[in-house]
Order: sequence, then structure tokens, then C-alpha cells
Amino acid sequence: MSSYLARVYVTPKRSVRDPEGSTVGEALRQLGFDSLQAVRAGKYFELSLEAGTSGEADGAVERMCRQLLANPVIEDFRFELQVEASSE
Repeated sequence: MSSYLARVYVTPKRSVRDPEGSTVGEALRQLGFDSLQAVRAGKYFELSLEAGTSGEADGAVERMCRQLLANPVIEDFRFELQVEASSE
């Protein structure tokens, strides 16, 4: 078994209104960041897990995202998977 670290990024789909991102964007413009074009707010998760292979870890994280971490109707997700250490 190996230990993995997954970094998961969840954001609203482009077609979905993002009131939090709009509010943050407006606040940044008021602070003088005039070159700012857009802000999309989202969620970030770090998951530590054990799996036999990177493929198993990848599949588990994919299922976690689809079943709980992201709402597939209104959100997109992506993740990065990193091997942490081998435990034997």
C-alpha cells in the first residue's frame, strides 16, 4: 500500500452564476486592482488516502468528488494526486 495526497479543486461551472466570486471581484476592484477581469470562487480539499496503486487512488478520489465533494450539476472539479510514502 502507498499513501497518496490528493489536492481537489471545486469551482462553479462557467454557465453558473457565482455571487461569491462577483463580490470578491468587486472588492478587489475597489481596492485598486483595475486590471482584474474575473474571479471564480470555489472550494479546496486535501485528502490523504492509502491505495494499492495510483490508479486505485485516482478512482477513489474521482468517486469521492462525484458522490460528495462536488455537485456535478453546478460544479466542475479537478484534482492532483501525489505519492506521499510507501508503508509496508
